[in-house]
Amino acid sequence: MRRFGPRSVRASLTLWYVLALSVPLVAFALISYIAYERTLWGRTDAFNRDALAVFARELEAERRQFPGVRDAIAATLNEVRFRELDVLVLDSTSTLIAMSAPLRENGGLTQRALSADSLALVTTLRARTAPLPWVTTLSTSNGKYRVSAQARAIGGERVILAAVYPLMEVSSTLQRIRRLFLLAIPLLVAVAAAGGYFLAKRSFAPVTAMASRAAEIGATTLHERLPVAADDELGALARVLNQLLDRLENAFSQQRRFMADASHELRTPVAILQAETDVTLAHEQRSQNEFRRSMAVVQDAARRLTRIVDDIFLLARSDAGNLVGQRVDLYLEDVVHDTARAVQPIADRRGVRIHMGDVVESPFRGDADLLGRVLLNLLDNAIKHSSAGGTVEISMSKDTGWYGIHVSDAGPGIPAEAHARIFDRFFRVDKSRARADASTTSGAGLGLAIARRIVEMHGGRLELVSSRPGHTEFRVSLPVAA
Repeated sequence: MRRFGPRSVRASLTLWYVLALSVPLVAFALISYIAYERTLWGRTDAFNRDALAVFARELEAERRQFPGVRDAIAATLNEVRFRELDVLVLDSTSTLIAMSAPLRENGGLTQRALSADSLALVTTLRARTAPLPWVTTLSTSNGKYRVSAQARAIGGERVILAAVYPLMEVSSTLQRIRRLFLLAIPLLVAVAAAGGYFLAKRSFAPVTAMASRAAEIGATTLHERLPVAADDELGALARVLNQLLDRLENAFSQQRRFMADASHELRTPVAILQAETDVTLAHEQRSQNEFRRSMAVVQDAARRLTRIVDDIFLLARSDAGNLVGQRVDLYLEDVVHDTARAVQPIADRRGVRIHMGDVVESPFRGDADLLGRVLLNLLDNAIKHSSAGGTVEISMSKDTGWYGIHVSDAGPGIPAEAHARIFDRFFRVDKSRARADASTTSGAGLGLAIARRIVEMHGGRLELVSSRPGHTEFRVSLPVAA
């Protein structure tokens, strides 16, 4: 037998948990990276603009001290210097006039790659046809540079000022961030996967326990129940399954009682048949009267056996959902009159009077034979439990949306402790008298159970209205809309 285990469900939940975490995490990292990259570039562009503004102001000041523009530019480039930034001055034809000199540190000349690349960028700047000012990123063999260019009029001469800033530090910072994300995101996803699997395993532990206990429950252990771990969704599931097991146990118990009661009820007529045939066959010669009396006993036992078998078969069809019936248009008052006439001979033999009360016109759609059987069972019970000289009354009423058929008798009544079981199968209030009295039904305690199933099949209900010494009333309610 394959052992139940929610491994695939745990894996699926873990996968969805990882996906639900990974997608937003990757999106957040990507958005953060792009925002940080644009921030760094924005700060670089702002630094370039500020550097050019400072250089332009200083150039204006130097222009007032030098007669020529080129001399003022040279003096300004010599005085205004920026670490990691070159300033290029081009004329109106994009020809390089001058550029920042290399920085001197500790008395020695430090030639920066920036100055060399700045010269190489002049050609690219000349090819730019976009109107000034503009900002762009240019690439060289040593890396990328952020270039900002703007036009200025110095002493009546138009010049182009360009600030060239290396992006090596920015690229290095962005590379470190990319490496951090490439390491952190998989690590976080792995931790999330492990945590999700652990949580899913703990969450499904009650399901595993319930599955193990359910696998141990069989037809002989229906009294066992599933463990209820906590007052949550899984606990609610366990309670629902336990309620299902309660219903199954009740159904099995009812089925066992049904089999035992059916066997017990069938044993009596079968025993009578067996005993009577044994007695008859034990005598080689019997008179015709003795033989007829023996056959009469066999006939009564056979009829009782037939009625019991028919009732059991009808209940079995009802339990299987095969008790459908033939739905035809009819009048319930006709069914009432026909049934009352059918039980009149039995009532006469017991000295019981059948009184027909108010009857209303009641068109209905249903099975006349099955509905007649309902009334036959009720009237038969009322006659059996009425004393000689008593009266059984049957009447009809019509309420909002319902027909009511009332059957009452003046018998001793049904004990209060038996009210809850009156519609159970094989239940009889007075078992000895039920077997002994003449009846059109089996007398095995199946009549009311069959009657209730038939009424429910027609969308109605059969109820014990009241029962006390001297008065017992049953009511059949059937919907008018049917």
